[in-house]
Amino acid sequence: MATRIREKAIERAENRDARPRAIAKSIRISPFKVRAVLDTIRGKSYREAVALLSALNKSSCLPILKVVNSAAANAENNLGFNKDDLFVAECFADQGATLKRMMPKAKGRGSRILKRTSHITVIMDVNA
Repeated sequence: MATRIREKAIERAENRDARPRAIAKSIRISPFKVRAVLDTIRGKSYREAVALLSALNKSSCLPILKVVNSAAANAENNLGFNKDDLFVAECFADQGATLKRMMPKAKGRGSRILKRTSHITVIMDVNA
């Protein structure tokens, strides 16, 4: 079992170096809301994804648009790719730290409010 874990780690390291990525951490929006928008741009070209994110009326579009633009800039500046050749290969939102707050209720009670955060990752690739 340990050998397979090492093989997977090596494969991930090889993939990670080859593709441009951008990560935004601790964005103050629920990952459930972010995933709904990420599903619409997955597999689209860079220009299509930017157009969709500009047109959609969702609160998570602005942070996702920033991450997509950052990943494209990383591809252009660090790896020498052209933005027109890029597409969104992978995109996902993981849950970040949850801020726990209390809302006062009747008779001295209180209920918990969970303010969720998310880590947004976008990985671009070049059309072959």
